[in-house]
Amino acid sequence: MSRRALLACALALTLATGCVPGTTTSSAPQTASAGQPFEGEVEFWTINLKKNYSDYITGLIAEYQRQHPKVKVNWVDVPGAESATKLLAAVASGDVPDAVNVNSVELGRFTPSLEPLDAYFDQAALADFQPNLVEPLRFDGKLYAVPWYNGGAPVAMYRKSVVEKAGFDEKAPPASFDEALALADKVYQETEVHGMNSIPDVNVLRYYGIEPLSADRKTATFNTPEAVTLLEKFKKSYDGKGIAPGAISKDVRALPQSLDNGQVAFKPMANAAELLNTQKNAPDVYDDLAVTEPVKMNTGGFLLLAQQAFSIPKASTNKKAAAEFIKFFTNGVNQLAFCKIVPIYPSTISSTKDPFFTEAAGGDPMATARQVIVKGLPQLQYKPLGTDKDAELGEYFLEEVRGFLQGSQSAQDALDAAEEKWNQALAA
Repeated sequence: MSRRALLACALALTLATGCVPGTTTSSAPQTASAGQPFEGEVEFWTINLKKNYSDYITGLIAEYQRQHPKVKVNWVDVPGAESATKLLAAVASGDVPDAVNVNSVELGRFTPSLEPLDAYFDQAALADFQPNLVEPLRFDGKLYAVPWYNGGAPVAMYRKSVVEKAGFDEKAPPASFDEALALADKVYQETEVHGMNSIPDVNVLRYYGIEPLSADRKTATFNTPEAVTLLEKFKKSYDGKGIAPGAISKDVRALPQSLDNGQVAFKPMANAAELLNTQKNAPDVYDDLAVTEPVKMNTGGFLLLAQQAFSIPKASTNKKAAAEFIKFFTNGVNQLAFCKIVPIYPSTISSTKDPFFTEAAGGDPMATARQVIVKGLPQLQYKPLGTDKDAELGEYFLEEVRGFLQGSQSAQDALDAAEEKWNQALAA
């Protein structure tokens, strides 16, 4: 799940190709505060947006400069693969941007060189942001970033024509992976269509309350009797073909059996980007979908692996102007405009009140998904593994799980081997 979720989030920005002029507030220009005028040059960094969203970004910048004629915003768009290294180089040289888009996964490594934002973002300035998205951006009680957008809460997708033969009730979908496994097995028994292609990765463990890492992120902690039981549950369903045989493929973007090719009945957890892919690649399947709330963690929430945020480097010489521009750029109106041109979701509460998110005209699956997603935003729990080797660790774990599902080792042997690989990697 973790690799698929991260891939989907990374791909989300490439799915929409249209651009619209920046949408802005209609408020009058703000008055400069005594001693801290909104003036000067603000160097503003984003990540991989210029190709498809230049009109949106430049429209917002133009409107802000109209409202604040003493401020000049210089926009720099950084390729995604280079964002962290370019910021590290800027910090090392002292020639830093004033407002910088930071992926939350990278935030921890930069906090020593970032300005705490509490003096610039008081309670009123943060009031419209989802509290559960703001709090994870605090370190030692200090706020080092403000949230921008994220991949949204997950949804579940069911092919009605298949799952209804197994007694599926759209108003009472599986609420846990245990219930999803039971439905998957029943679907195959009744229809000979595989139920799903989910296998137990690290994040599935977390949905059962099994923490993969110690608090200091130095030791693997997933090797427990509960984890053995969990893996064996999935093996039973895999052997019974409730889970598709191709679910063990390493190519998670082209599984042999999928919802799109009609060989899988449902996804207990997916995101908006996956739904849009189905709409594009398998319209007949898309028209047959019921979109519902997904399975939940044992805490009742949903796991969020990353979000996009804005920070201000300590070395910035124009922090006040940078903070005011960030407030404008991330306000509810401007976030809503962005969400309408790309399948992302806002960090602002006011954005979710718009009919774009609250109405599902004609039962369109994507419109229904938006309703489900924004309802789940307050339940998102931002919990990345938090190491600089997250992807590597996740693959180590899946490698052993694949061997277990194919019958080459026991559940305990798989966990032992994964634990050894994790601890070696973490100690390196």
